[in-house]
Amino acid sequence: MLRLVALADQWRAIRQGLPDRDADLRIANQWRAIEHGLPAGWGEARLRLNVADDAEAARAAALLGPANATRRGMVIWIHVSRVGGGAVPDLIVRLLGRLDREGIEGELELVDVAEGSAPALARKLPTLVEQWDALAAGLPEDWSDLWLEIELTSSDHLERGALLLAPVNPSRAGKRLAFRFRVARLFGYGASPEMMHRCQERLDGEGINGTLRILRALSDTKPVSTQGPVWYVGGRSV
Repeated sequence: MLRLVALADQWRAIRQGLPDRDADLRIANQWRAIEHGLPAGWGEARLRLNVADDAEAARAAALLGPANATRRGMVIWIHVSRVGGGAVPDLIVRLLGRLDREGIEGELELVDVAEGSAPALARKLPTLVEQWDALAAGLPEDWSDLWLEIELTSSDHLERGALLLAPVNPSRAGKRLAFRFRVARLFGYGASPEMMHRCQERLDGEGINGTLRILRALSDTKPVSTQGPVWYVGGRSV
């Protein structure tokens, strides 16, 4: 007996064997082509996105808000930077992908590009894994609980940093570019040292720089009818 195949499944099968004729029109792919043609040492690039429809331009500007894009009529200006002061390339790819998913069409152009290198602070900072290993080496053997802070070097990394640090349950440190979280070596509140190490590897792997600090530490805690110690800072438990 012949099995009937849904028309939608047949169409998907046909599409898999055909070239994607609209691929070059997608805005995210336009940026990838531009980025591929930039000089090896580029530090900053300024882009212009021309959108033909006023309503779509307004929507595109809203979706590009995390990159601090500016809109003038149906033209949107985007500042991309690998040295701070602008949206990082990975963020631009994600945001332009949102435009593509909403069916917004436009022409992306490179206006100018400047060469540069990472800020001196970012160059001098050891990786977060190296910082964690150094801090851990200085702790007593019976340490049990830590309250840590990671202060990032760029606001461009806040959104992505929060996502990569999610397993350690980070919280923002006010308006500073910093996250705070707890680590517990054996039991109780906080992420395990192994999870802490893995999260630092994830940040390092995406080029997210920062300074890691131990704010508070306890050793050899023995909880009784509780899951661990509680610190009070500013009248609030952490």
